[in-house]
Amino acid sequence: MQFLRGSGGGGGGFPGVAWEVLRRHFSKKRSVDVRRINPKVPKEEAVAISGRLLQILSDHGPLTVGNTWNHAKDAGIAGLNSKTHMKILLKWMTGRNVVKLTCVHVGNAKKFLYSPSTESSSSSAGASPSSTSASQ
Repeated sequence: MQFLRGSGGGGGGFPGVAWEVLRRHFSKKRSVDVRRINPKVPKEEAVAISGRLLQILSDHGPLTVGNTWNHAKDAGIAGLNSKTHMKILLKWMTGRNVVKLTCVHVGNAKKFLYSPSTESSSSSAGASPSSTSASQ
């Protein structure tokens, strides 16, 4: 069993470091592929619901899931069944780069806010060279 712990002594050396890297790599879960999320409704209906959710997010600024659900209930979006269904649609919209999810640290807690994805934030690197060539 000594070979599983490295060279002993505490430092571990190269075998110990390699083992730790492999252990960390294979102990992690794969992240969810948000492009493959099923919105649970037909595509046309999902596009209509996502348009209404996008309108809510653009009108009221960055919102948490709870606040987005409250605004969606007030708006009476047809086809939106529950808060869980709205979360699935928000993940689906995130995978299609319609909305972005940001994390804000508030004291010891974190707040996750959804906001509309803007063209300037998604293509900021591509916009800067063209704007410099247009100004010359």
